Amino acid sequence: MDMHIPFPEPQVERAPFPLQGHRGYDRVFRRDALTVGLILPLETHAASPHPTMADHLQMAQRAEQAGVAALWARDIPFYDPQYGDSGQIFEPLIYIGHLATATQNITLGTTGIVLPTREPLILAKQINTLDRLTGGRIVIGMSSGDRPSEYPVFGIDFDSRGERFRDAYEVYRSVSEKNFPRFESPRFGHGDGSLTMLPKPLFGRVPTMAVGRSQQTLGWIANNMDGYLGFVPEPARLQSFVDEWKDANRQTKEGESADDDAKPLAFGGFLYLHPRRDYPFRRIGGGFAMGSRALRDFLDQAREQGVSHVALNPRVTPRDYRQILDELHQDVLPYFPPGA
Repeated sequence: MDMHIPFPEPQVERAPFPLQGHRGYDRVFRRDALTVGLILPLETHAASPHPTMADHLQMAQRAEQAGVAALWARDIPFYDPQYGDSGQIFEPLIYIGHLATATQNITLGTTGIVLPTREPLILAKQINTLDRLTGGRIVIGMSSGDRPSEYPVFGIDFDSRGERFRDAYEVYRSVSEKNFPRFESPRFGHGDGSLTMLPKPLFGRVPTMAVGRSQQTLGWIANNMDGYLGFVPEPARLQSFVDEWKDANRQTKEGESADDDAKPLAFGGFLYLHPRRDYPFRRIGGGFAMGSRALRDFLDQAREQGVSHVALNPRVTPRDYRQILDELHQDVLPYFPPGA
């Protein structure tokens, strides 16, 4: 891994970075292909809101060897019994840094950092550091958060989260990518061009995905972020899910084909991996139930229509996680390999 970090010259602006060639992004997102990721923790705990986090490093290695493209950590700072789910418990950026020490190539990301509750200057430093230390394996999903109970703890108005998201995102991108940036924010300070942040991302910038709408329009997401991860659609709604994203991309690219130039589209949610391998799609709270062979056919349909990635969270499946991984390895993952 190249850890040389050159000191930048003042007032140098980089040209927009084409994301093709970004190590972590290319493993997950390729045109006319679909890959499979897993949302952490790599453990089933259907009867409890909290995982044990036992053997999680070994399970991450097992997932990488099985052909999983990415591991995604959720951002849940507090446990709210109303939601009954504490995610992977550990702080997501620290945790994926720990996972990076036990893996070699798998992309590591978030679904997603609750951006309105984060200080974007420190967040940029954290993410750029992770990006450098992992050799460019980081993709950051960002969201506006869906748990109103957390916002008063931070002293933040829940109803302003959409505006805060845009404000924080602009500051984050400025200090993360630009040398000696100038910026002005009503919430997150200002830069007069006299300071710069080190390190800078290994490949120019760390890709960002919107996880859910984040209180934004799809047009804003298509114009400002590097992809969109929505909630898993039912098979009958898959085409409209794709078409809506392509339309949003088309509106940002006058005279260009949305099919050729649309940014990556993904979906995710809980997966109850049904023991009947041909069991068809059935909606459950926060996701869907499906058998592994039926899942393969569903993902093939999604790939043909333009979906690039699916992020699955099998924690609600009442089976050992090793068995789930083995079944996915047998019936699903070989058909949707990660990029080289």
